[in-house]
Parts: sequence; C-alpha cells; structure tokens
Amino acid sequence: MNALIIEKLRIDPARRARVGIVIGDVNGIGPEVVAKSWQSGLLHEACLPVLIGSAAAMERAVAALGMDVGVRAIAGPDEARFDPKVMDVIDSGALDPAAITPGRDTAASGRAVGIWLGEADRLARAGALGATVMAPVSAVALEMAGMLDRIVSVKPGETYLVLFSGALRITHLTDHVPLREVSGMIHKDLIALTLHKMDAALRQWGIAAPRIAVAGFNPHAKGTEDSQEIAPGVAAAKREGIDVTGPVSPDSVFRHCLEGRYDMVLAMYHDQGHIAIKTAGFSGNVAVFLGPPYPQVTVAHGTAYDIVGRGIADHSMVLNAILTAGSLAAGNAFPDLH
Repeated sequence: MNALIIEKLRIDPARRARVGIVIGDVNGIGPEVVAKSWQSGLLHEACLPVLIGSAAAMERAVAALGMDVGVRAIAGPDEARFDPKVMDVIDSGALDPAAITPGRDTAASGRAVGIWLGEADRLARAGALGATVMAPVSAVALEMAGMLDRIVSVKPGETYLVLFSGALRITHLTDHVPLREVSGMIHKDLIALTLHKMDAALRQWGIAAPRIAVAGFNPHAKGTEDSQEIAPGVAAAKREGIDVTGPVSPDSVFRHCLEGRYDMVLAMYHDQGHIAIKTAGFSGNVAVFLGPPYPQVTVAHGTAYDIVGRGIADHSMVLNAILTAGSLAAGNAFPDLH
C-alpha cells in the first residue's frame, strides 16, 4: 500500500518543501496520530517534516507505541535534520510537561496550542516553512486560554474552507452561518471574487488549467439567488478567463466532480459541501484553508478524549493532511490518496 501511495505522490525529492506539523492538543490523540503518521514511513516521501509542539508529549507517544524513533527538541526549522529516525520538534517551552493531563480540557494545553499555531504561521509567512498542518485541537481548551482566535476561520472574501476527499474538492462560500442568513450573503461580486481566489490557488497548487463548478443554492438551481446573484457572478468570472460552470443543480454537481468533470466545486453553505464530502468518504478526508499565502491544512475530527492512551486512534486523516500539504507546497496538486 505504501508503495502505491509513493507512486501516486510523484514528488521530486529535490522539490520537497518543509512542512510544519503542529502536534495538536497534547491531552488528546494529536501526538499519537502524528507519531503513527511518522511511523508509516511516508512523510519524508512527500515533504521535509518538522514538528511544532512539546517534545515531551511526543516522547510519551513514541514510547506508548513502541516506536524505534528518537525525539529531539530544536529551536527552529534550520536546525532540523529531516532524519526519518529522529523526530525534530520545535519546542519553545510553551508547555510544562507536568501539565500534560490526558483526556481533559485545560487552559495550559489551550495556551500551548495557541502559541504553537502562532509560531507555525510566523515561520510559514517568513518562508521558513512551505506549508503547515494542524493535528486535532480542542476549541474548548483554546477558549479557556483566550486563544480561540488562533484557529483560522472562514471569512467570505478572504479565507475559505476547502474539503478534499479523492476527486471531490469543495470550497465553501460560507461556513458556520445559519441557513436563513446564507441567502443574503450570496452576492454576485462575492461569487466572482471567490472564483478568482479559487482559480489562483489551484494554479499555485499545481493545476495548470482549473475547471470549477458552482453549486446552485435552490433545488435544481432555480431561484432568485441562482438567477440574480450566482449566474451573474459566474458570468463575470468567465469574462476574466476563468473556466467555470454554474449554477449547477446541487443534487448532481458533486457527483460530476467525483467523475472528473471539474477540479473543484464552490458550495454555498456548510452542509451543502460537508454532507457531500462525508457521504463520498469520511476516513482520510482533509481540510485546507484557501486564502493564506501558504497551504494551511488540518483534519476534520477532534481530540477524541475518550480513546486517549489506548493506541487505537485512526491516523489516516492526519497522514493524508501531511501528504497533501507536502504535495500542494511542491506544486504537485492534490494527491490521490484513496
């Protein structure tokens, strides 16, 4: 299986980018799934991985899994050796190892995660990292620490959530917005702007001639939002040279993408895209934020406090997130990991 994934990645070793992996909340399964992903032997095929977080937490995870891997605390990416037998962890001392309390939300863990996310962002914006990955974190712990704003949020016109599962890739125009409010947010100018951002990101990530579809808002794309806002926004983007189709009936557009007709679909709201993704395939799905100047990748699951320490956590989402981050940072587009 690993040989097949390596073949699908097709990344020139000389083009591998540094990927900063924030290990997630240390009281959850983050360190475990990051360690299991490392154990797969695939990370160094896709990127030059460097962890960001607590070296002590990673030592605990490595010991619990019986891995024959060393853990080394470093100050920054330039000190990393990128040796598969040694996990380099950028550890700024944000967390006292004595504060690790598995299975619980704590302000200490939330504060540490907030600091690590800030460090990852600064390093990526400075060019020291080509992409970042966030292992599962706790919004409750981050809020306890006053660090909830460190999580990237969807801001229409600026930042968008992209969900990726095999050939199905979906950008969300809006995310956590009550459905009755979505109608008023669908505007032709926002549609056109979003399509420009999608086209530019896809080209940067390695798709030379992106094909985009826009999901309609109403059944069969027959409604005032579709005719008065979505269609004119699509037409404006087309005039600028973007290969876009829409609005397409939302009950069929996602299947069209799965069949390879499009490279990405623009969904109008949270459940319109999420239901399609989670129905197509749940395990191994990846989330990417479109808008930042580098690929920010994360997972669609939480800290799973109920199974911490049992060694049974599914690491496929974090593994796919890291492999995707490496592929996008290298300009190799979305890898087929299914």
